[in-house]
Amino acid sequence: MKSKIVVSALLAFPVFLLVAGFTHPQHPNYDFILSGAHLVDGTGAPWVAADLGIAGDRIAAIGDLSHASAAKRIDATSLVVAPGFIDVQGQSEFNLLVDNRAASKITQGVTTEITGEGTSIAPLNDRLKKQPDFDASEESAKKYGVTLDWSSLGEYFRHLERTKSAINLGTFVGAGGVRNYVMGSVNRPASAEELDQMRQLVDQAMKDGAFGLSTALEYVPDTFASTDEIVELAKVARRYGGVYFTHQRSETDAIFESLDEVFAISQRAKISTTIWHLKTAYSENFGKMPEVLRRIEAARARGIDVAASAYPYTRASNALISSFPPWVSEGGAEAMITRLQDAAQRERIKKEMDEPSLTWENEWRGSGGASGIMLVGIRNPELAKYEGMTLEEIGRAMNKDPKDAAMDIAIADRGQTAQVISMMNEPDVRLAVSSPIVCFGSDSEEHAEDGPLSTSKVHPRSFGTFPRVLGYYVREQKTMRLEEAIRKMTSLAASRVALMDRGILRPGMFADIAVFDPNTIKDVATFQDPMHYSIGVKYVFVNGRPVLWNGSITNERPGRPLRGPGYHAR
Repeated sequence: MKSKIVVSALLAFPVFLLVAGFTHPQHPNYDFILSGAHLVDGTGAPWVAADLGIAGDRIAAIGDLSHASAAKRIDATSLVVAPGFIDVQGQSEFNLLVDNRAASKITQGVTTEITGEGTSIAPLNDRLKKQPDFDASEESAKKYGVTLDWSSLGEYFRHLERTKSAINLGTFVGAGGVRNYVMGSVNRPASAEELDQMRQLVDQAMKDGAFGLSTALEYVPDTFASTDEIVELAKVARRYGGVYFTHQRSETDAIFESLDEVFAISQRAKISTTIWHLKTAYSENFGKMPEVLRRIEAARARGIDVAASAYPYTRASNALISSFPPWVSEGGAEAMITRLQDAAQRERIKKEMDEPSLTWENEWRGSGGASGIMLVGIRNPELAKYEGMTLEEIGRAMNKDPKDAAMDIAIADRGQTAQVISMMNEPDVRLAVSSPIVCFGSDSEEHAEDGPLSTSKVHPRSFGTFPRVLGYYVREQKTMRLEEAIRKMTSLAASRVALMDRGILRPGMFADIAVFDPNTIKDVATFQDPMHYSIGVKYVFVNGRPVLWNGSITNERPGRPLRGPGYHAR
């Protein structure tokens, strides 16, 4: 409770104190001075004209620094200086070990990622390493030359410290990964002994620095977990000051029942809870976002600490196998392939793909079928020609029923193909993005225009989430003030994770800073041509070092593993 009170006090701190109280008549030397900026401090307060001085890894002064000296002075006239953006649903924990530039993120102004949706990078055992659909699999490691020399989260953090990164990275411990570690991807309740093993794994991950517990309840194996199981694991995270983030069980036809489960978990475990990528998906649910937000606000009024994140797009992205019923994936990739190769089971799968369901999120039906699903991120080079095509187009090219084409590709790519699916409408997205209780998460790993992470298409949110909010929703659509959008990208995001020393511009805080032109910032990545950096972000500092300088990526890699509150309990 103490940490939440501190966050509230920080957010309420008057902006004039930040400016007036920290001028330095002794004219100290700074590493960098950003002069003449429109300073947006991250609290939601109106911008002020001020200089900002950086010394070491901290913000050293804010005010009139015109007579101070610095190793480098940047003329930030007409530019906005803001806290570095916090992506509360990054997915870069493995990709940073492949390409530590984090290029598609820093060019958006992102300085920190919080990751670990449902299945986190650790804990990791030999069985998980052999799963081809697991990011840190032996197959992926071999492809990209990554050494899998960790099993615990603490060991992963030490690996990341050695390989370095342009951004900071924190993570949750994934309840689905813990379940898979102990039980495999089986559809049954955990035994008392298995649940105790899962508690122990969560306990160790919190001591190693996880920020809390996460679930991805739409997907296997998380979907097999009961509410009671999640509550028990969330209680462990809460003991260490952790929070709970969730891809809730339904974002479609059962969304109101799903929200009730979210509220129950938060209330029973007494844990701060955030719903990832809030949406009301499929055409029959369009227009439900006002009621969804009303219910979240009502839960908050009852004393339940719940909020949400969103990304600013009407299309989602996940694994192609998510378009099949969950039972198809039970038991892992080899079991899935066996089922997809069986003629009788194929017919059952096709039938269920065409039927409405309250027991699983039927993405095939919800996206309008084959025409609403585009394939990206194909691993098998023999199938690369299908990237950027819809399953309708692929079915024609293969001269097959699109469902058969989808299953054949899943077999040939061992379940690793990604899809981009049309499932939301713009008014609902606009409302979620603009809500004062919603922060932002890209739900995407880092990529680049060149190098090993540039060879396959992705959802454009990997390159454009934050500039799209600032360029489209703030500047063009005027759905919120610039200062409010930045508050949601910074201090609100930090408070949801319980990240205490970033997200606000104030002397003594870590110098994670984004500098951008508010008149030109824009996402340019599209669904058909996604591999392009956003424009308008000029400078990005991480822990006081420039990772983006006048729009160009530098050789600095000052990012750090960020460890949660339980790390200090040892």
